[in-house]
Amino acid sequence: MSRHTVAIIGPHTSVTAHVITHIANELQVPLLSFSALDPTLSSLQFPFFVRTCHSDLYQMTAVADLVNYYSWKDVIAVYIDDDNGRNGIVALGDKLAERRCRISYKAPLSPNATQEEITNVLVQVALAESRVIVVHANTEGGPKVFSVAKFLGMMENGYVWIATGFLSALLDMNSPRPLDFMDDIQGVITLRVYTPDSELKRRFVSRWKNLTSGETANGPLGLSFLPLFAYDTVYLLAHALDAFFKHGNTISFSNDSKLSALRGDTLHLDSLNVFNEGNLLRRSIYEVNMTGVSGPFKYTSNRDLVNPAYDIINVIGTGSRRIGYWSNYSGLSVVPPEALYSKPANHSKISQKVFPVIWPGDTDQKPRGWVFPNNARLLKIGVPISVSYHEFVSHVQGTADSFEGFCIDVFLSALNLLPYAVPYKFVPYGDGRNNPSLTELVRLITTGEFDGAVGDIAITTERTRMVDFTQPYIESGLVVVAPVKKAESSALAFLSPFTPTLWFVTAVSFIVVGAVIWILEHRVNDDFRGPPKRQLVTILWFSFSTMFFSHKENTVSTLGRFVLIIWLFVVLIITSSYTASLTSILTVQQLSSPIKGIESLVNSKDPIGYTQASFVRNYLVQELGIDESRLVPLKTPEESAKALKKGPQDGGVAAYVDERAYMDLFLSSRCDFTIVGQEFTRNGWGFAFPRDSPLAVDLSTAILEMAENGDLQRIHDKWLLSSACLSQGAKLEVERLELRSFWGLYVICGCACLLALFIYIIQIIRQYIKHYSDELESPEGSGSGSSHLRTFLSFVDEKEETVKNRSKRRKMERMSYRSSEGGSSINYNKGYA
Repeated sequence: MSRHTVAIIGPHTSVTAHVITHIANELQVPLLSFSALDPTLSSLQFPFFVRTCHSDLYQMTAVADLVNYYSWKDVIAVYIDDDNGRNGIVALGDKLAERRCRISYKAPLSPNATQEEITNVLVQVALAESRVIVVHANTEGGPKVFSVAKFLGMMENGYVWIATGFLSALLDMNSPRPLDFMDDIQGVITLRVYTPDSELKRRFVSRWKNLTSGETANGPLGLSFLPLFAYDTVYLLAHALDAFFKHGNTISFSNDSKLSALRGDTLHLDSLNVFNEGNLLRRSIYEVNMTGVSGPFKYTSNRDLVNPAYDIINVIGTGSRRIGYWSNYSGLSVVPPEALYSKPANHSKISQKVFPVIWPGDTDQKPRGWVFPNNARLLKIGVPISVSYHEFVSHVQGTADSFEGFCIDVFLSALNLLPYAVPYKFVPYGDGRNNPSLTELVRLITTGEFDGAVGDIAITTERTRMVDFTQPYIESGLVVVAPVKKAESSALAFLSPFTPTLWFVTAVSFIVVGAVIWILEHRVNDDFRGPPKRQLVTILWFSFSTMFFSHKENTVSTLGRFVLIIWLFVVLIITSSYTASLTSILTVQQLSSPIKGIESLVNSKDPIGYTQASFVRNYLVQELGIDESRLVPLKTPEESAKALKKGPQDGGVAAYVDERAYMDLFLSSRCDFTIVGQEFTRNGWGFAFPRDSPLAVDLSTAILEMAENGDLQRIHDKWLLSSACLSQGAKLEVERLELRSFWGLYVICGCACLLALFIYIIQIIRQYIKHYSDELESPEGSGSGSSHLRTFLSFVDEKEETVKNRSKRRKMERMSYRSSEGGSSINYNKGYA
C-alpha cells in the first residue's frame, strides 16, 4: 500500500475486513470485498468499505422466512464465534423476532474447535427442546459439525438442519464430494446466492471449466458464487476507474500527519499516503450500472446490491435439488426471482411456497421441530383450587397433586391424543378457603413459576396479552341471574300476541280492503248496493267477517276476487300466528323480574353480586362503568343464592353476574332464579401456556379432534349434565309479534289493491267515454266541468247492467230514427217525379 494504492480487492474473511477497513478509512482507499459478508460492516461505520456481494443480513432473512413458513417458533444457532458468526446470528435473531420466532439456544464454537469441543457443544444442543438447528460456519468448520452430529444420531428423523451459504459453496466447488461427507448431510437445507442464467454467465462457466480442467489435489475445482462475484468486482472497479478518468480526475496522494509521527517504526507506516481523490472514486463505484456474470450489478440508495436472492437447496443422495427461491422482493417462491420483478411485490402467507423437502431420516413428513428437553424436568401445570363449582376442577382429598373434574378430564384426554409423551405434574394454586385469582395464575406463567395452567380459565383480552391459550373447549359468556316470580294473569291477555302497532295496522287493513272490495263490486253486485247506511254496514261487516272466513256476500268481478284471494291468504297467516302466540302465552308459565338484562342493571342503583376473584369485577367496573361500591363478592353458590333471595332491601343483591357455564350448574337446582337478558360477552375457557408454546398448538388440534369425534360432549355429559328445573322452560317475558314480521304480507296486499283500483278506473273511464261519446261531442253536451263530473259520478254509481241496457236502447232508437228519415226522403222523390 506504500506504492500509491487507489483501491483494494479483498480480504477473504470478515474478521480481516474489520481490521483492514480502519486502514482504508484512514487512507481514503475504497476496499471492495465479495466475501466479507458480515452485516455490521456497514457503509455508515466504514464509508470506504464497498461490499460487492449480498450481505448476510439477506441470507438470515431467508432463513427466518423458511422457519416461519414451516410454522416453527424456536431454533438453535450453531456458529463459529468470530465477527462473521456472531454478527450473522444477531441478524438472524432480529429477523426471527420480526416473525414472532426466536433463537432459544446459542451454541458458539471456537474458530479452531476440535472434534471433542464440537461434541460437547452438540450434546448440549441434543438436550434442548428445539429440533430446528441453523449452522452458520465456514468451509473448514462446517463439515466437522455435521460429521459429529451424524455420530451423535442427530441426523435422524425429527431434526431440521439449515446451513448457510458455506455448505452450498462446498458442494459447488468440489463436486462430486466424498460419499461419507454426503452421507453426513442427508436432508440438510442450505442456501446459495442466486445468479440468473445468461449468455455472459454461460461463456464464463465454459472458460472456467477449460481453465480448471486439470486435476487438483482435491479433484476438479467447481464454480461457486464467489468466483462469479470476484470476477464482477474486478470489472466493477474497471468501470469506476474509467468513469473517474472520463470526468477529468487525476490521481494524487498526500502525507498523513498521524502516520508521519510514526517515522522509524518497523512497519514503515510513515510511508503510507492518503488518496486525495478517494471519495470521487468511491462515488464512481456506487454509480456503476452494468450487467456482470452474476447478473445486474447496481447499487441501491442504501449502498447494497440490487435484487438479493438465494437458491434453496435440499441435499439428497449424492447430490442436491433446488426446492425453491428466496428474494428480498417477494420472499419464498418456486419460480425464478426475475419472473416476479415485473409483478407487484407479494409477501402474503398464501403466496409463499417451496417444493416438498426430503428431511433427515429420509422422510417427507415435516418435522414437528421440537421435543421435550431430555433433562428429566416435569412441566409444572398450575391448577386453581376453588371453593365453588367442584364439577369443573376439584382437589382429590388426601392427595398432594391429584385433581378431577370436567377441565381435568378434557386436558388428560387431549394429552392422550398427542403423538408424544408430555412429562408433567399438577401444582395446586390457592389456599382452598378463597377463590384464587386466575389472572394472577396466568401471570405466573410469564415469570416461569408455572409452565402452564389447567382449569376453568376464561380467555380474556388481558390474559391473552400475557400467554397463549389453546382452542376453547367450552363456550362461556357472561350472563345476569335474577330472582323471578310467576306473573299474574291479565284480563286483557288476549291482546298480548300483537303489539299495538300491529293491531292498528291490521284493523286499518280490514277497513281498507273492505272499501276496495266495495268499489270493485258496487256496479256489478247487488250485495254491495242499496242505501248509503246499508252500504257502510256492508263494508264493515264484509271486512271483519273475512277474519273468520264467514262473509256471506259473493264477489262476482274478476278484480274483486283477485283482491279477496290475496287478502284471505294474509288473514290466514295473521290468524294462525295469533292463535299460536296466544296458545303459547296461555299454556307456558310466565315469569316476571324487575331486572330485564345488563342494561337495566347498569342503569339501576342496586347492589350486584359476582364470584370472588373473578375477572367479572374488572369487566363491570372498567367496561360497563358500574360503581365499585355496588359490587358484592360472593364465594359459593349457596352464598349467592342466599344473597339473591334477600334482595337489595334486606342486604342482599338484585342480580348475580357470572359466566354461563357456572350459571347452568347454579340454576339446575334453584328454580326461583333464571337468566335475564342475553349473554353480553362471548368468550370461552382454554388451557394457558407461555407465548409461542408449541404445546398450545398441538393441544388445540387435539381439542378440535375431541369435538369432532364426540369425546368432548361425553366428558361434558359426565360432569355437567343434570336435571334442570321445570321453571327453566318458562318464559321471562311475553314475546309479542311485531309489524316487521308481517310487513311483507301487508305490502303485497296493498300493491294488489292499488293495481286492482288502477285497472278498474281505466275500465270505468273507457266505458264512460264509450257510452257518453255522443253527448260529449254534441253542442248541448259541452257544458261546464262540474256537470261532467256529476255525470261521471252518477255513471260510476249506476249499476253496470242498467248502463248497458240504456246504451243498447239508445242505439236502437238511433237506428230507428235513421230508417224513418230514409223512407220519407224516398216518398218525396217519387211525388216530385
